Amino acid sequence: MTRWVGWLSVLLIASWGALALSCRSTEPSKPVAIRLVDRFEDSMVEGGRAPATGLARTEWRFDGSLPPPPGAAPGAVAAWQVGFGVTDLRVAGGRLSGRSTDDLAIVYAGRQPDALGGDILHAVEIRLRATAGNNLYVHFEAGEDPTMPLVVEQSRVYPWMIGSPLLADGEMRTYTLLPRPPEVYDAASIRHVLVRPTDRAGADFEIESVRLIFRREHLASIPTSIAWQGLSEVFRESVVAHVPETVRLTARLPERPWLDLAVGTLDVKPVTFRVTAAPAGGGAEIVVLERTVTSAHRWEPLEVDLAAWGGKEVSLSLSLAGDEGEIGFWGSPVVRNRLPDARAAKGRPGQAPRGVILVMGDTLRRDHLDTYGYGRPTAPVLTGMAKQGLLFEDCQTVATWTKAAAPSLMTSLSPLTHRVIEFDSLLPSSATTLAEVYRQAGYATVSLAANSFLGKFSNMHQGFEELHESTSITAPMPGKTARYYVDRLLPWIEAHKDTHFFAFLHLFDPHHPYHTFEPYNTVWAEPGSVGIQNQRRGQVVPLITDPLMQLVGMPSRAELLQAGIPPEDFAARDKSLYDGSIRAMDVEVGRLLAGLRSAGLDDDVVVAFVGDHGEEFLDHDWTNHGQSLYGELTNVPLLLWGPGALPAPARVPRTVQILDLAPTLARLSGLAVPESWQGADLLARGGPERPVFAVKAAITNVYGPPPRDQESFSVIQDGWKLIHHTRRPPSKPEFELFDHRRDPLDAHDVAAANPEVVTRLARLLTSWREAMAAAPLAPDAHAVGQMSDQELKRLRALGYVQ
Repeated sequence: MTRWVGWLSVLLIASWGALALSCRSTEPSKPVAIRLVDRFEDSMVEGGRAPATGLARTEWRFDGSLPPPPGAAPGAVAAWQVGFGVTDLRVAGGRLSGRSTDDLAIVYAGRQPDALGGDILHAVEIRLRATAGNNLYVHFEAGEDPTMPLVVEQSRVYPWMIGSPLLADGEMRTYTLLPRPPEVYDAASIRHVLVRPTDRAGADFEIESVRLIFRREHLASIPTSIAWQGLSEVFRESVVAHVPETVRLTARLPERPWLDLAVGTLDVKPVTFRVTAAPAGGGAEIVVLERTVTSAHRWEPLEVDLAAWGGKEVSLSLSLAGDEGEIGFWGSPVVRNRLPDARAAKGRPGQAPRGVILVMGDTLRRDHLDTYGYGRPTAPVLTGMAKQGLLFEDCQTVATWTKAAAPSLMTSLSPLTHRVIEFDSLLPSSATTLAEVYRQAGYATVSLAANSFLGKFSNMHQGFEELHESTSITAPMPGKTARYYVDRLLPWIEAHKDTHFFAFLHLFDPHHPYHTFEPYNTVWAEPGSVGIQNQRRGQVVPLITDPLMQLVGMPSRAELLQAGIPPEDFAARDKSLYDGSIRAMDVEVGRLLAGLRSAGLDDDVVVAFVGDHGEEFLDHDWTNHGQSLYGELTNVPLLLWGPGALPAPARVPRTVQILDLAPTLARLSGLAVPESWQGADLLARGGPERPVFAVKAAITNVYGPPPRDQESFSVIQDGWKLIHHTRRPPSKPEFELFDHRRDPLDAHDVAAANPEVVTRLARLLTSWREAMAAAPLAPDAHAVGQMSDQELKRLRALGYVQ
């Protein structure tokens, strides 16, 4: 009976999907977005300014032509010294020279902390030559003395985030190195400058100069332009302007126009932001906004009513007043069309939802949610959403760590296609993200990313007008983000409830460390469990052999036994703390739904909730995630909630993937699905399948994460799950096979009893891998040659191409 009910649900969804997509039209409320950053041209800037002069430079030169830079330690030039892996370091002939004795070669100098009022590093400029090596790197330390053994240990695991390819032909060259998120280097905390002049042992090097370029200095040296700029680690597509310049835009406004923007500055000196409107053919300018900002490093969101100019050709001017040369940010300036009140717009069958909110629970295994049968009521809000919406009973991730899985969620591409598989990989700008689909359709877009893997560090800000990085949270428990990010999302929704919007809300709460806010920290865990677990981790960490697991304090069963710690008790305490973190997250999801109801949007918004991967508690003798493709890591929750936009509630039994969510949401919104996407619309069955999915299967892969030398792939089809370990330790079999329906956590390998299934699924995996390998996205370094100068300039300004 259960099987018939399940298939009936599928058929109902398919029928509804076909009907809704045939009649859905967004024309009555078609999104309108006139974005200044998209239309910006240099000719739109009026009013000149004097060139910036007298800017302090932070630079070391070894020829005696410059005094020590501001903030440098006394005797700064002579104070450059060996950190690790360098011999014969000396200053001679106007250069700092030496020889590397290790692939990790470090020289460093001290620098006195300064007080530049929150200025942050923009770039590092180094002039040097080397006889061997592939890369040049820079790093900073904030402590009084750099703990070089710790620096060396961490450098063996995590790459330095500021680097450049090195042309090791012995010629002196100037290299400009840009910082990579998630690190933010503010001028007041850079206490030591560390340079790796080469990554090859046995190389001779000479450094002529080292220069730190901070943001104020950089922006003062360039004309008014567009850029991806952040204030307190909240980033926006911006127009960066200078006093007394004006930017003028002429456009025909929609019928019910309003200007959506935020303003901000880098200095405590007052800057006045002024917006005026005038008929395009000439006439008096009317001031529609005047705001003086005196608090630096924060955005002030603003809403400017332009109803008086609805449907007219209008000249809008954005100007700054204050001390000449002062910098002001016009953040995400967009003219939008105001929709009817959400409450008045209810009950329109076939109409695309006004808003879409994609919520991702990081490190959330579905068998710890009561809606999937868990014994503890960890997520009553999600359970209620599932009863009102669509619950997918068997959703599979594509990778078991966030860095690789999240880009697949956003681009509907396999990791083998988007190639974000290493710690420092970047999503190519040629990928089309779900956010870009919504942005191109005129939606307001915002991302609240609680893990740096989902922000600029992975180039995951593509398509978002506004991004809240994980480093924007300065709370006592920054890893538990649901409370803080729902606090931010609710007013954003209130400000955009009269337009179409797409919001991405990434919640980090279930990720370790598992301890969370009161009272959720003791819902299932005994008081004092956090302290007990911390003490145990301190005891076992020296015995952990995997470098990454040691850094995060996640032991194996064997290592716990070696430390004299009972493994089952250790796992049980972590599970209780983990479950409390889930409950804390669930409460905030409930607060989000309450906010939607208060705004009258509960019948006009679709909320999708999904996990990126699970977590292991010694299920296969390990803790953490990223190390395997077993069910505790690959089985993730997926549900869709939207009373006014979805079919009747149902539980969907078939196996789906997180790749399928982006095309499903795009089609729900009446938007075209990019041809490059590999997922399928979950609500519209039938029709031609994409060639790569001619055989319906859910495929997952794992590469580590680095530095582990392992590689595995899994495939689920016809109720079977095959794991192929293509790179493995000697103790691991090449193939493992599991009865996926009866054994979702992959506890019992049945490969020996089913050789024909192993052979069939192995061939499918081989064909799939060959198909994926044939068409990976080219990294930006290969794609820039095919872009126009204007396109490349814009992509670089917005940080999409780095």
